[in-house]
Amino acid sequence: CIYRNLSTFHQSSLRWWKQAYSILCGQPMAFIAPTGLTLAFISGLYRFCNVKGLPFFPIYAWVGLWTSLFFITLGLQGASKLIRYCTRFTDEVFNALLSVNFIYEALSSLQRNFALAKDPMNLTMPFVSLAMALTTYFATLKVIAFQGSKFFSQKVRTNVKNFGPVTVFVVMSIVNQLPWFKKFAVPTLNIPPAFELSGGRSFLVALNAVPLKVKLLCSFPAMLLTSLFFMDQNISVRVANNPDNKLKKGPAYNLDMVALGLITAALSLVGLPWMCGATVQSMNHIKALTETQFNTTSGEVEIVDVTETRVTGFAIHAMITSTLLLLPMLKFVPIPVVSGVFLFLGRKLMSGNSFLQRVRDSLAEKSRLPDDHPIYTLGRKRMNWFTATQIACLVGLWEFKQNASTAIFFPSVIGLLMVIRGFVLPKIFNETELKALGDGTPW
Repeated sequence: CIYRNLSTFHQSSLRWWKQAYSILCGQPMAFIAPTGLTLAFISGLYRFCNVKGLPFFPIYAWVGLWTSLFFITLGLQGASKLIRYCTRFTDEVFNALLSVNFIYEALSSLQRNFALAKDPMNLTMPFVSLAMALTTYFATLKVIAFQGSKFFSQKVRTNVKNFGPVTVFVVMSIVNQLPWFKKFAVPTLNIPPAFELSGGRSFLVALNAVPLKVKLLCSFPAMLLTSLFFMDQNISVRVANNPDNKLKKGPAYNLDMVALGLITAALSLVGLPWMCGATVQSMNHIKALTETQFNTTSGEVEIVDVTETRVTGFAIHAMITSTLLLLPMLKFVPIPVVSGVFLFLGRKLMSGNSFLQRVRDSLAEKSRLPDDHPIYTLGRKRMNWFTATQIACLVGLWEFKQNASTAIFFPSVIGLLMVIRGFVLPKIFNETELKALGDGTPW
């Protein structure tokens, strides 16, 4: 897997480009990062190159350069306005896919422990690893939820929420190093011992290692990657710009696209993983700079103010780059603890997703649902039809992403969601029903 083979140089270099994005972008509260969906495309491209006998890095670089050109052009032409056709229907399926991907990767990692067990009659290590992952998951959930509790002062609860997840991560890693625990041989991260490029390759990709015809043909997969970036980047930034976050600065989607296009070109030239909008990191950044208070009337935590700045994004990634000095310590981090964090991220992305809530509510007693629930407007049967359509779209996306022969075409299927919402669903559901579902037509 490409990301698993990243050298320490690659990992630190990504932070430099994230620092650059925090300066160049229009919405500094949003972060970029290599995402699971980008990885799916890269994996598909890698398998395609192997099948065709083509050198991967030159193809990778030319696809990235074409994508950069397309993305910068779209940004300069103001193409971000097209994201309005990407309604809540698409957002929810897309975020559900991200959630499922996090959970799948975590469970796959845990399942491998059982498959690789040397003695099928002794599964102590796999079960201990499973226990560590679940402990990390539930402990992280608890410390995050502590802010809404009634214990201690607001300042203490905020500090527990901010530093609790890191504390859980560190404590679980320390436990794994205790003498009585080492006998379980829980797997840890495999960290390269030297600061170098992976495989000992040169710093710049050899762009001329492929003929002109291949260079031009790289524009076709670049169109697919551009559509993936367009969706992933703008949806992630739109989540950050949500009015519920009460940000003062207005959106600047086109500037964000130009900034990402420039960074994509630079990453392609040196063979680093492409990045785009990272929803989870962006929301964590916003929440960390959000001042809240408990509303005794509604019984909910409300946002009072958000400190909006470019300094934190730059400083965060600068400090992460400085952790290169701590690389020898990363080999002590248990992989099951990372799996537990992935489970938490997958669960967190489910929060506020009305599509997933409707899946649960499809079996709920109608009288126990809130008065503004769409079931009262559509009825249970029609609401379930809409939910079933989203489930079918989610399953289709997942199958395309997982299939080695179709993974490279996966981005085009995401665009198909917009077609389904724009041209198919209006023939089945009227505008009143769509508005009740929170998916009113914006055009």
